Amino acid sequence: MERTGIFVGSFNPFTIGHDSIVRRVLPLFDRLVIGVVGDNVHKPDMPAAETRTQAIRELYAEESRISVKPYHGLAMDFAKAEGAQFIVKGVRNASDFEYEQWQADFNRRLGGIETILLYTEPELSSISSSALRELSHFGVDISPYLPKKKS
Repeated sequence: MERTGIFVGSFNPFTIGHDSIVRRVLPLFDRLVIGVVGDNVHKPDMPAAETRTQAIRELYAEESRISVKPYHGLAMDFAKAEGAQFIVKGVRNASDFEYEQWQADFNRRLGGIETILLYTEPELSSISSSALRELSHFGVDISPYLPKKKS
């Protein structure tokens, strides 16, 4: 049986922290699907899902085990549609852990999907998409916090 995981988020923007999670979790799976949220009601000002999806696709174009797709609805439904047995999430701190814990419980109870939590590397623990959006808004160059395509 093919081991498939999904890594989901709004990825607005996709950071070096997200990239770290992808690269560190990839050895666990035959296939990893990066799911880009298309309808986050809490973040109505996001760029279109296809714009975010395409940028991430370009980043992993050389890795055949990774696919990047937009999705709408619940992560557990997306996981089922992709034949995934696991949802991958990154955890930076205790509040991330608590939030992910209740989501993992619902994903397991309602969807039969297990969650794998991967701790953020310590040097990346302060990086968040929200912080980068705020810094960018005030004119700070955030490019050091965005992953570069591997050559």
